[in-house]
Amino acid sequence: MTTSSSERGVSLGMPGLPAPAYPDDVRARLETDAREVIARYPDSRSALLPLLHLVQSEEGHVTRTGMQFCADVLDLTTAEVTAVATFYTMYRRRPSGDYQVGVCTNTLCAVMGGDAIFEELQEHLGVGNGETTDDGKVTLEHIECNAACDFAPVVMVNWEFFDNQTPGSAKRLVDDLRAGRSVEPTRGARLCTFKETARILAGFPDERPGAVEAGGSAGPASLVGLRLARGEAAPARVVHPRDGGPHDEPPDRAVHEPSPTEHLSSHDAPHDTSASDPAHPAGPAAEEGE
Repeated sequence: MTTSSSERGVSLGMPGLPAPAYPDDVRARLETDAREVIARYPDSRSALLPLLHLVQSEEGHVTRTGMQFCADVLDLTTAEVTAVATFYTMYRRRPSGDYQVGVCTNTLCAVMGGDAIFEELQEHLGVGNGETTDDGKVTLEHIECNAACDFAPVVMVNWEFFDNQTPGSAKRLVDDLRAGRSVEPTRGARLCTFKETARILAGFPDERPGAVEAGGSAGPASLVGLRLARGEAAPARVVHPRDGGPHDEPPDRAVHEPSPTEHLSSHDAPHDTSASDPAHPAGPAAEEGE
């Protein structure tokens, strides 16, 4: 018995139905916001990127309706809008969760345990890359480098940093997000939903209390070059030779107290990261021939 192309889900290239329109009140509100965004640019089409964030803040992803709206207000074709919306990964093309949980799997984070974190979160949440949990709370994805290598491995939630993670700390993090418990990033402002994040990225004020003042700072390893360029003395180093021979240690081994700019989230793992997780040990590679 044969099946038709429609039964097999095969597209014959027929045009789809027009995108459904926003309700009148929603469209009026979005048009007001869109005029504010467009007024920032000498050429209206330059407003396309923030407008895509704007429509994403409405439904949590960029829908056909959102792309049609952008095309209408910018006098573009839907093909032009679609080309941009499908190029940038920050625009979601299907429904996604309240919290976008991204695990960095670039080289350093991967070596420090990022791959293990991503694999365990997939199993723990029962989702694959880019998929959302059944409760609509968490969308999991692997992400590219977020320039936080001195805090590797790093997990981001709606683009806020959670540093020095292990599989265990990352699983506690997503469990707290799904349960609605308070979650505080390592650096930066308190978490908000993905829709709220999208509106901020569209260029509208961040209304979270203290958000502007709570900017994340670079870690000590990132600032070494800057300090040397300023002529500041390099910090004393403790070097442990592979042969276990004698080495010099700084005379003052006082315990360092973190400053406010080195705040640790309650969801941070210990700073020895994957070495603190016996199931995923990490350390220097053995010498060749050992």
